[in-house]
Amino acid sequence: MNDETANTGEPIAEKDEARHAMKMAKKKTARDKIMATKTDEKGLIIVHTGKGKGKSTAGFGMIFRHIAHGMPCAVVQFIKGAMHTGERDLIEKHFGEICQFYTLGEGFTWETQDRARDIAMAAKAWEKAKELIRDERNSMVLLDEINIALRYDYIDVADVVRFLKEEKPHMTHVVLTGRNAKEDLIEIADLVTEMELVKHPFRSGIKGQKGVEF
Repeated sequence: MNDETANTGEPIAEKDEARHAMKMAKKKTARDKIMATKTDEKGLIIVHTGKGKGKSTAGFGMIFRHIAHGMPCAVVQFIKGAMHTGERDLIEKHFGEICQFYTLGEGFTWETQDRARDIAMAAKAWEKAKELIRDERNSMVLLDEINIALRYDYIDVADVVRFLKEEKPHMTHVVLTGRNAKEDLIEIADLVTEMELVKHPFRSGIKGQKGVEF
C-alpha cells in the first residue's frame, strides 16, 4: 500500500482535508450560534493603556475607520500639542469637515516645567472634550493621552467617570489613551486593552522616527 494512502484506500492528504473541513464547520456552527445572541449596540467606553507602544495608534485607527465610513468624529490631544504628527496633519488637511481636531496640550510636564499651566491646559482640553462628547453628531471622540493628565491629577478622575456614566450619549464611543489608566476608569470601561512592552528601540539608542512615532 502506498505510504500516502490510508487503510481505507483514501489518500492521507484528502482524509486530512476532510477532517479539517469538518472541524471548521463545527467551529462555524458554534461561532454563528454565539454571534446570533449578540444583538445589542451601544456607544463604548474604550481604554488603551499600558507601557507598550500603540495606544494612540490604535485610537487613531478607530478614528480613521469612522472617517472611512463617513461618520463624524473628533479628537482632543491632551499632551502632544507641542509636536506635529502625521495623523493631525492628514486629518486637518483632508478630513477636517468630518473630524474635528483639537491639540490643547503643550507637551509633557517635564518639558513645560509649569504645573499650573499644565493643569489649566488639561482643564481646557477636558471642557472641549465634554462639549464634543455631548454633541450627538459625533459618533466617536478620541481623548488622546488623557490618562497622562489623569495620572498627574491635572483632571479629577471622579469628574471624568461621572461625566462618562451620566452625560455621554448612549450611542457615542469615547476612546481614552495613555499609560497608567486609573482603576476607576478601567472599571466603567466596556473595552480595555493593555499594550505590553516586550522590546523598544529607544532602549537601543534609537530615537522616535517620522512615520513610526509621529
